[in-house]
Amino acid sequence: MIVVHTAPFVNMDAAGLRTELTLYGAVIALIEEGFTFVGMGVALFTIITPLILAGGLCYVCVPLMLGRIAPGAMFVTRWMSRSEPWNMIEVFLLGVLVSLLKLGELAELHLGFGFWAFAGLMLCMAAAVAAIDKRELWDRLEVARGK
Repeated sequence: MIVVHTAPFVNMDAAGLRTELTLYGAVIALIEEGFTFVGMGVALFTIITPLILAGGLCYVCVPLMLGRIAPGAMFVTRWMSRSEPWNMIEVFLLGVLVSLLKLGELAELHLGFGFWAFAGLMLCMAAAVAAIDKRELWDRLEVARGK
């Protein structure tokens, strides 16, 4: 996730101008161009929500694997459950691919390491969320809390 947020997402060469864009750069560019609502949506659905979900999974599941419960694990698990439907990295990636197809006619595009890391993150997040049985997670939290 660190690579996704720091590495170049797309490099574009058009008429001698070279532009490098990161995920945060895309949010800032949208806000500066007057698309504040869209920029904030991109930030929320592709940066903040995945961080809450991934961080929550690590915070809750790692101690449970060791037979313990992290302080506030029930609260964090509730927030993970609430944030899961808002994790829109798949939708963002699809939108980026459509945009790149259209931009490819106007400029020379190079997908950066951040793009490929984002695609990998999307697959990992989908697999992690699908692999967790929510009933079992809550049962384990209850058992660990009762000890």
